[in-house]
Amino acid sequence: MSTEDKRREFDDIVARLTTDYPALSRAPWPRWPRPVLITVLVTAGIVWGLLSVAMVAWGLRGLALTAAVVTTAAVAAVMDARRS
Repeated sequence: MSTEDKRREFDDIVARLTTDYPALSRAPWPRWPRPVLITVLVTAGIVWGLLSVAMVAWGLRGLALTAAVVTTAAVAAVMDARRS
C-alpha cells in the first residue's frame, strides 16, 4: 500500500468519524486574523513581563494582581471558546 493510499484511507476514516460524531469536528484555531493575533500575543508577553516584575517588586500585592489578571484572562478565553 502506498503512502497516498494510506493517506486517502485515513482521510476517509476521519470524514466518517466526524460525520458520525459531530463533536469531534471543531472550528479551526485561531479564529482571529493574523495581525490581531500577533498584536494580542505581543501585548500578552509584555503584560506578563510587567506582572513578573510586579510580583518581585510588590511581593504579595504583586502576586494578587497577577492572580487577578490571569483569572480574568482565563475566564475571557473560556467565554470566547464557548461563544463559537
